[in-house]
Amino acid sequence: MPPIPTARRKRVGIELRKMRDAAGRTAGEAAAVLGVDRSKITLIEQGTYPVSAERVVTLASEYEEGDAAYVDAVAEMAADRTKGWWEEHRGLVPAGILEISEVEHYAHGLSTYQICHVPGLMQTEETARAIFQEVYPPLRPLNIEARVENRMRRAELVTRIEYEAIVHEAALRMEFGGPAVARAQLKHLLALSETPNITLRVLEFKSGGFKGAGQAVMYARGPVPRLDTVQLDSVGSPAFLTEMNQLENYRNIIGAMRDRALDPAASRDAISSIMNDL
Repeated sequence: MPPIPTARRKRVGIELRKMRDAAGRTAGEAAAVLGVDRSKITLIEQGTYPVSAERVVTLASEYEEGDAAYVDAVAEMAADRTKGWWEEHRGLVPAGILEISEVEHYAHGLSTYQICHVPGLMQTEETARAIFQEVYPPLRPLNIEARVENRMRRAELVTRIEYEAIVHEAALRMEFGGPAVARAQLKHLLALSETPNITLRVLEFKSGGFKGAGQAVMYARGPVPRLDTVQLDSVGSPAFLTEMNQLENYRNIIGAMRDRALDPAASRDAISSIMNDL
């Protein structure tokens, strides 16, 4: 059975393909450098076949990639064959959720903006369960509980990493699970907002709008900026963006939303006010 193409293995392949394209080299030429069949280069670049750190460095040298920090980071990704905790949920939750779990786990910092939901890593168990009960087509109880467990495991990360959340007022006023669950969720947000590594900002209705398409976005910072990742939610499966112009666009969008949102202290006041209305 071929190895499972993990998020990091896919990213190594993507970066090797970027290097090869920038160098104007063919897959056949790359294969000759490694002494392998051309098809293996294709599999490596698709993330379906592992490649050693040494071979990453060899190819990067052949492609005349001069960013040593970037090459070292890609090689380190290739060398890591650790089986993550999220693999326990394979077959019970969609593969896309496992990829998100993996990207978050290895991130050096996370930024997110959310329009309709409280950020997943900041959700209480009751809120997460209520949201998953609304998934269409409906999920079986076993799969709901697997998704809740996965989300709670992911949420352990939020107090250990630099985390920024920009949350629209609409998300704060949603009452998934009813008023009591919503009130407990807002109380949880207030507690998290006092954590030194977390910055929570509220984008009010009266702010007049927001940049971008209004979909949920997670921006994961990598060991070097070229290895940052943008994750977009969608009905089918999450989309992961890695091109430099895409990363720059979303850095600018998040920056614009940050500027339009309330500062952290005023955001806590806004959350308290909404909570008192329930």
